Amino acid sequence: MMKHLIKATLGLLFMGLTGLSAIAEVQPVLRSQVMTLSEIVTVGDFYSDAGAHAAKPLFRSPDMGTSGNVPANLVAERARAAGLTTAGTDGLKTVVVHRGATELGRDQLASLVRKTLAERNAGIDPTNLDVKLIQAPNRVLADPKVAEPIRFDRVDWVQASGRFIIQASVAVEHGTEPLTLTGIAHEMVEVVTLAQPLRRGDILKEEDLTVMRLARSKTPAGAVIDPSEVTGMAARNSIRANMPLSRRNFQRPVLVTRGDKVTVTFNMPGLKLTSRARALEEGAKGDVIDVMNLQSRRIIPATVMSRGQVRVHTANPVVASLNSETN
Repeated sequence: MMKHLIKATLGLLFMGLTGLSAIAEVQPVLRSQVMTLSEIVTVGDFYSDAGAHAAKPLFRSPDMGTSGNVPANLVAERARAAGLTTAGTDGLKTVVVHRGATELGRDQLASLVRKTLAERNAGIDPTNLDVKLIQAPNRVLADPKVAEPIRFDRVDWVQASGRFIIQASVAVEHGTEPLTLTGIAHEMVEVVTLAQPLRRGDILKEEDLTVMRLARSKTPAGAVIDPSEVTGMAARNSIRANMPLSRRNFQRPVLVTRGDKVTVTFNMPGLKLTSRARALEEGAKGDVIDVMNLQSRRIIPATVMSRGQVRVHTANPVVASLNSETN
């Protein structure tokens, strides 16, 4: 029993010594590239497994958004001086240090302008704002450690002309820097236009229509937004292509022209009477026009139903004298 206990104790001791040896053999390794957001590069930034020495500073970082090369032997020398005695170059000649930054190009700046203008003007959808920057840098570098890299301090926007001037502040390493943005922003709307010209009297079909984006300030009052408003209507006059359409440009299609011979129908339970008449007015579907019976010469009001077809109002007492044929 005692022998087994001694063997077990020795085994555990041997395993412990092996583990300590493995820990002791862990060596710091120099990285070939370092990425940092701080203005100081530490031992732990350069070396993996730097242990208790990881937070000790070694070099000042390059400017935000830039990179710099550091000789590997100089890194190892300073790391050893900082207490990481096993630091070496690991076969490297230089180490590249990248200093991170929040980088904003003109597209990102325009997006921020779009969002800000929409937030400060109720009812405007930012996706409908067309923003063109006039005065703006091609690139802005801001401190990546702050939640709001650019703050808009003053916004002046004249919607009629679209011109805006924005005074902003950019978060930098120690404080902020001023930034001025100018440009033009228009709220855009989709209006219905013609894909090809239309002649007077032509019936508008869905395939004749297209949609274009136009600044709201330049959109005529009453411009058609929904194609269904005018599809199937007739052009009052000739209309050019690529022009915003208005309901005033269209009317219901004329189905009966003055002087046309039409069929007059009167329906009642169990009976259908028809007669021929001449239209005294033109009319679209649903219009009430006067027609003259060709036999009796009487003039009666009738509702246009389709091309060449009208119906007499049921309350009209003259139906009995239509000289009709019974079908």
